[in-house]
Amino acid sequence: MSFLGQWPRVSSRRNNSSEPCCVVVTGASSGLGAGLAVSYAAPGRVLGLVGRNVARLEAIAATCRAKGAEVAAGVVDVADCAALQAWLAPFDATHRVDLVIANAGISAGTRPNGEPEGLVAAAALVRTNLLGVVHTVEALLPSMMARGAGHVAVVSSVAGYRGLPDCPAYCASKAGVRVYGESLRAALAPRGIAVSVIVPGFFASPMSQRFLGPKPFALDLDRAVAHTRAGLDRRASRIVFPRLLALLLNTADMVPAELGDLIVRAARFRVALE
Repeated sequence: MSFLGQWPRVSSRRNNSSEPCCVVVTGASSGLGAGLAVSYAAPGRVLGLVGRNVARLEAIAATCRAKGAEVAAGVVDVADCAALQAWLAPFDATHRVDLVIANAGISAGTRPNGEPEGLVAAAALVRTNLLGVVHTVEALLPSMMARGAGHVAVVSSVAGYRGLPDCPAYCASKAGVRVYGESLRAALAPRGIAVSVIVPGFFASPMSQRFLGPKPFALDLDRAVAHTRAGLDRRASRIVFPRLLALLLNTADMVPAELGDLIVRAARFRVALE
């Protein structure tokens, strides 16, 4: 774990709008996380950005500072619960996080040579994609519950609707995130905490570039960020895009299993190594 730059010193005064004053984004060094970090960057807002790639994270932090935001950036692996807690707890104590976007994730699947993802990759997927979300949210939840306010957003995937033959562990991890978020929302709404479950399909990102196969209804990154930000601004319970792809995978899950298997086998793919 390392820190980039000095932690910002900000006033404890809060504004009266529904706009979050302090936002934490994990996986902020690329893709959707980076796009959301830049989207939220504005004068008077504090951002806590977490990522693993030092150079990319510092570049995003610099962009956000140029837009007027005060930024604390930490090079932390969300799979490391103790390190993440050690970074998030003092940041929250200083700035009081209004919105946390648990976005960090990795991908793996059938390799270009046809070999399956294997144990090492499968375990890493679950640690980062599922446990990383739990580590992030649980680090900030006690403070939000004590205040009776806050907004939690977790990033799942349409792949969490139906298991796909070429990325079983990825699908399992994202299904876990989706159900975890749905459970949290039902539990936390009476306590004044909103929970948004973000369920994206394909969009332009370094992760998507490693996906070798059809990418139906793929969006560019700007549109993916816009869809997500619009949903978060209204504290939507679910933010799903593109809806047609989600519907197709939901349908594959609802029909008899043998038919669903035929449907998903029609779209086989490979995942290149990082």
